[in-house]
Amino acid sequence: QTYSISPDSNYHIKDVQVDNVSVGPVAEYMFSNVMSSHEINATFEADQTIITRTITASCEANGSILPTGLTNVTSGSDFTFNIAPITNYHIKDVQVDGVSVGAVSAYTFSNVTTDHTIMAFFDINTYLINASSAPNGSISPTGSVPVIHGDSQTFTITPDVGYQIGQLTVDGGIVAPTTSYSFSNVTSDHSISVNFV
Repeated sequence: QTYSISPDSNYHIKDVQVDNVSVGPVAEYMFSNVMSSHEINATFEADQTIITRTITASCEANGSILPTGLTNVTSGSDFTFNIAPITNYHIKDVQVDGVSVGAVSAYTFSNVTTDHTIMAFFDINTYLINASSAPNGSISPTGSVPVIHGDSQTFTITPDVGYQIGQLTVDGGIVAPTTSYSFSNVTSDHSISVNFV
């Protein structure tokens, strides 16, 4: 009866024992003229030079990528990186080997066979203030006005000749008429609208 011994990838045969006696790291063993029961055991160990690849991870300020720096990955395996912004920031883009993969919060390298790079970019949150006015006057700026987190934005309201501010509405609530209205320390979306009489 012949037995074949095969190691997994990146491993080699350490020893083969027959009836508790070593016969060396053989890939095949044959029992000849069998007259009784026998036992055969094979042991394996990792190659001293398992092939590894390097993934270099980095990011801009205001966020993190984990793990960061150089990571050695066994060739053929998978590896995942997690990306997270700090408070009041968001992921702007993630680039793998210099090519954008979008604003993802995690990225997995599958079946790694070459070296790679991954870099994350972050940007501060931006909010919109929707400003509108009825006829017979104007509000400036108008439309969807972007405001960076924590900044302020002032709107100037100007009635046409012969008109005055009728009703000024901010975030759905009526406020006292004024020709200048400011949103301070903006941390969310807002709206402002005005009509004239």
